[in-house]
Amino acid sequence: MSAPPVTDPTLARRLRGDLLAAGLTVDGVAARLGSLASAALQREQPLPALVVTDGATDVSGILLRLFTLGRPVPASALAEALPGLGVDGAVELGLVRVLHAGREQEELVEACCDLRPYADDTHDWWVASDLSEVATRETLAPDHVLGVGGASRTLASWTIRRPVRRALDLGVGCGVQALHLADHCGSVVGTDVSERALAFASFNAELAGVRLELRRGDLFEPVAGERFDLVVSNPPFVITPRDGDVPRYEYRDAGRSGDALVHSLVRLVGEVLEPGGVAQFLGNWEVPVGRTWHDVWARWLGGTGLDAWVVQREVQDPAEYAELWARDGGTVPGTPAHDRMYAAWLRDFASRGVESVGFGIVTLQRPRGQRTPWVALEEIRGPVATPMGPTVEAGLLARTWLAEHTDEQVLSVAWTCAADVTEERHARPGDRDHCVIVFRQAGGLRRVVSADTLLAGYLGVADGSLTAGAALAALAGVLGLDAVDVRVRVVPRIRELVAGGLLVRPAG
Repeated sequence: MSAPPVTDPTLARRLRGDLLAAGLTVDGVAARLGSLASAALQREQPLPALVVTDGATDVSGILLRLFTLGRPVPASALAEALPGLGVDGAVELGLVRVLHAGREQEELVEACCDLRPYADDTHDWWVASDLSEVATRETLAPDHVLGVGGASRTLASWTIRRPVRRALDLGVGCGVQALHLADHCGSVVGTDVSERALAFASFNAELAGVRLELRRGDLFEPVAGERFDLVVSNPPFVITPRDGDVPRYEYRDAGRSGDALVHSLVRLVGEVLEPGGVAQFLGNWEVPVGRTWHDVWARWLGGTGLDAWVVQREVQDPAEYAELWARDGGTVPGTPAHDRMYAAWLRDFASRGVESVGFGIVTLQRPRGQRTPWVALEEIRGPVATPMGPTVEAGLLARTWLAEHTDEQVLSVAWTCAADVTEERHARPGDRDHCVIVFRQAGGLRRVVSADTLLAGYLGVADGSLTAGAALAALAGVLGLDAVDVRVRVVPRIRELVAGGLLVRPAG
């Protein structure tokens, strides 16, 4: 495995100009490869991309074959593709090495790292990382530095984007989250146990023209005694057996037993959060036999003093989990190596009495002042909006407001149904009355909420013109119900819908 690329401001600036001129952006690559090859490459199937770039003479095709597909290209072709940087500059940066050919053959260059475009709504970036198995056709090294993957995209989508003074990217890896943070945070600190990862993060930051402060160390040791407004982490959360013939990868394994790393993040992150500060990270958690994931999180959160919103997105039994990560380790099902790894995972889970493993997104907040923390544990496995950051931000504000206000104050607000909420009514054939009333959220977490006639009646008039108290009093009068009883029944549901974003306060 080659050394990480070198951070050189002048050469990075030339490279950035060449990549832009070459059209090597997310949209440009998608157009060059086409939908079929692009989709296959996302599944780590390179053949369609190799076919459509075979014999490429255009700069995008040449750069894709070199840096994404790991195929050598003529040195002269790279010189044309990167005219500002040149082959010598690419070698100096550590992006490529020259393969010296015989007298009658042209020199070739091969990639020393993966380099591919990445983007959000307002930026075109490029992210360097170690070459993938698709490119090398070899098993990954233990200190492999991963590029942009599904987990990093998920965390980036769910991260709130409020402007803050200081942010921390814990386990910075190649720097994907830090690139996003630099756009809305005054300063960004990135930490990692891997010197190799820090080198890639430094290069990628320079290539993007952003400033990061990078430090080496485990968990919160590099920032002990400091505080941050926002902490994000895509940690090595994979639960890996400590014993058995299972490969270790720094990007996924924390060297701890079970889910101890995620547990540690939950217990320790409050120490580095400013009042009102937020931490967001991905994680796995083990659920023992006879317990629920709610039980696990109640124990983890107890005594932290943090607000918590945990969304469980997937659940796997120990066998499913073992199959997933054994495949990630590069083994072929049915082979002795695969079976040994599979069995090691099963023994490890059995030793702790694990029945299932949850995966999800964790958002923690340090309250301002003295109040009881709020906790929201939700299981949402279906599709959600992209990006999710605005929904998380709104949910934090709503839940915090609810925690700081009484039921009487909730009733004093003229709530309105969010613009993306629709109502559905269903009845059995021949019935005169509706037996099922459902309110559906088109955006955010795409919640589906069942309602009785009373709640549906309130939501039908929740247009911001009447306070909730006045609307419920009017409903009680029309239906001939006791006004106090109506409030007791409906106020908890109003709180639920405000927390979920189906009811909002009118603008202004």
